[in-house]
Amino acid sequence: MDIASFIFLNSICILIGMLLDLMIGDPIGFPHTVIMIGKLISFLEKRLYKNSDDDKQKEKSGSLVAFLVPSTTIILIGIILVIAFKIHPVVYVLIESFFCWQAVAARDLAYESMRVYKALKGEKITLPDFVNGVKPEVTPKTSDEKKLENARRAVSLIVGRDTDALDETGVIKAAVETVAENTSDGIIAPLFYMFIGGGALAVMYKAVNTLDSMLGYKNEKYMHFGSASAIQDDYWNFIPSRLSALLICAGAFFLKMDHKNAYKIWKRDRVKHESPNSAQTESACAGALNIQLAGDASYFGHIKHKETIGDPVRPVEIEDIPRACRLMYASTALMILIGLLIRGLAYLVIL
Repeated sequence: MDIASFIFLNSICILIGMLLDLMIGDPIGFPHTVIMIGKLISFLEKRLYKNSDDDKQKEKSGSLVAFLVPSTTIILIGIILVIAFKIHPVVYVLIESFFCWQAVAARDLAYESMRVYKALKGEKITLPDFVNGVKPEVTPKTSDEKKLENARRAVSLIVGRDTDALDETGVIKAAVETVAENTSDGIIAPLFYMFIGGGALAVMYKAVNTLDSMLGYKNEKYMHFGSASAIQDDYWNFIPSRLSALLICAGAFFLKMDHKNAYKIWKRDRVKHESPNSAQTESACAGALNIQLAGDASYFGHIKHKETIGDPVRPVEIEDIPRACRLMYASTALMILIGLLIRGLAYLVIL
C-alpha cells in the first residue's frame, strides 16, 4: 500500500470507526482490545513482579512490561492489517475500522456522565447491584437522599476517588472533571495518533494508557514497578492533552460559552496538578463553564490535598454535566475536521 492509498483508505476507516462509536459505543460483553491488553498486562505482572526484588529490580521488571505491552500490541495489529490488505482492500477497511472504533470512547463517556446527571435529576437509571465489589449499605430515607445516593453510585463507576461522602456539588464536579480529562485520554489523544499512524498506533496509545491505569500508582506496590508506565503515559499525552485543551477553548467559542475565560484559565491553571497533563483539559473546561473544579479529594480513605482549578464565578450546578459533554463533542468534531483537512492536503501534495 502506497502512502496516498493509506491516507485515503485510513481516513475512511477513522470516520467509520468514529461513527460506530457514536452509534453503539462499547456494547457490554463484546470483545474489546483494551480488555485483552489488560489481560496481557496482568499476565506479565504476575510473572515479573516479585515482592522480594529490590527497588532497582522492580524498576527494570516494570520497564520491561512497559516496553513489551505497547510493542506487542502494534506489531500484532500491524501484521493483521497487512494480511487484511493483501486479502482485499475491503477486508482491510473492515478490520481497520474495527480498531479505530475500539480506540475511542465518546459515546460511553457521555453515557456514563449523563447517568450521573439523570440520577441527580431523579430520573430512572440502571445501576449494577454492586459497585467496586461492595454493596452500598446506606438506605436513603427521602427522595433527595435517594437521588444523591444513586448519583454517588453512578459517579463511582467513572472516578477513582471515594464517593460515599460527596455532596451534590462534589458529585457534579467529579463528573465534569472526568468528562474533561477523558476528552483527552479517551478521544482526542487516540484520534491524534490515529491520524498519524492509523488504528494500530491508536491502539498502541491505548496500551500505554492502560498500563498507566493499571500500574501507574504511587503506592508501595507500584511506586517502582509502575514508574516506567506512568512516565511513558506522560510523554504520550504531552501533546494531545494540550491540543485537547485548545480544542475545548475553540469548542467553547462555537457553543457560545466563555471561550476567552477558557483560554485564560488554561494558561493560568494548567500546571495545578502533580501530572503534567491532567490539569490541561480540566482548566480549559472550568474556564469555559466559569466554575471552579478540583480541590481536596478522598482516595481510599485518605484526603489528598489538591489545588483548585478555575474561579468560582458562579456555583457548580447540575446542568454543568451536559455542558461538559457538549464541549467534549465539539472538541471531538473539531479534531476530526482538522485531522481530515491536514490529511487532505497531504494527499493532494503526494498526488
